[in-house]
Amino acid sequence: MNEKIVIVPCSGIGKTYGTVSREAAYEVIEELRPESAQLVPLSMLVLGEENARAAVAASPAITIDGCKLACATKMVQESGGTIAQDFAVLDVFRRNRKLKPQGIAELNEGGQQLAHALAEEVAAVVDKLNGKVETGDEKLRSSAPCF
Repeated sequence: MNEKIVIVPCSGIGKTYGTVSREAAYEVIEELRPESAQLVPLSMLVLGEENARAAVAASPAITIDGCKLACATKMVQESGGTIAQDFAVLDVFRRNRKLKPQGIAELNEGGQQLAHALAEEVAAVVDKLNGKVETGDEKLRSSAPCF
């Protein structure tokens, strides 16, 4: 697959779960999967920015929502995108209750760890969408032909 997977995080400015969403997205695109994932800011979709809309229309999208309003997911769909996987920070928190996020401009240790756990889950979906399967220490490519 030559196109990068699009990641659209929540833009819940001033909300802890929105910050967790964005931090997880940044970790995926900057550290975990920079070669295979790209960020599309939710604000650009809301504004109808042409390049953002084209990116979500051309590639599978992973959305990360900070609350039940699911703005990222809804906006990708309204922009003509296909949601490959949607994540809710609250669901990840429920699986990791010991990681209690606090803070907005700067997350506490629990928030940083929750963002990291979320980023790992998102990275695994990026790998799946790109046809990679991890087994032990090796990564196997799918049997799809390379061009």
